[in-house]
Amino acid sequence: MPLGKLRPPWRHGPLRRSTDVAQSWIVLATGVLIAVAAPAAGVVAGSAVDAAAHRESASWRPVSAVVTKEPATRISVDSGTGTGSRVHTTVRWTAQDHTVRTGETSVAPGVHVGDRTTVWLDRNGTLVRDPSTPTDSLAESVVAGTVVASGTGLLFLGAEKAAVRLLDRRRYAQWEKEWAEVDARWRHPQQ
Repeated sequence: MPLGKLRPPWRHGPLRRSTDVAQSWIVLATGVLIAVAAPAAGVVAGSAVDAAAHRESASWRPVSAVVTKEPATRISVDSGTGTGSRVHTTVRWTAQDHTVRTGETSVAPGVHVGDRTTVWLDRNGTLVRDPSTPTDSLAESVVAGTVVASGTGLLFLGAEKAAVRLLDRRRYAQWEKEWAEVDARWRHPQQ
């Protein structure tokens, strides 16, 4: 129903049917849900993503490692820090149980075999990416919140469209029944 034709559900009129009232209430409720619940869902999702990132990186610890393989060429942009690209290489470090381990990770450009660099390990001692910067964390939270808010709004809008379609089917059935009654009266006038 176009907004120009939307009538408040509490207004009365001689031609107003129950399906019209139901449709007005559905459109009004959908508008309120899109205006209130969709942004709230986005805020909750963004906060959850931010909290999960902080929880995850809180258990990480930095370890000094030695570069064991000459790094390849630049492969990706290190977002947010302005330090340039990151390059992949193999590094060696000593774990907490004093065993020597090796693994592949990304490091700052310009390192060579034998240079020391800082890598990050999770609680299991596995190499992980560098912790997110506050700017990266904020960007991830905003993107997640925006996607969830948009998806929630679209879900409400889709539900409203489906409900209106059902009301239209009922409305058309009522019109058909009434036209059949009028047609019967016109074809067989009472004497």
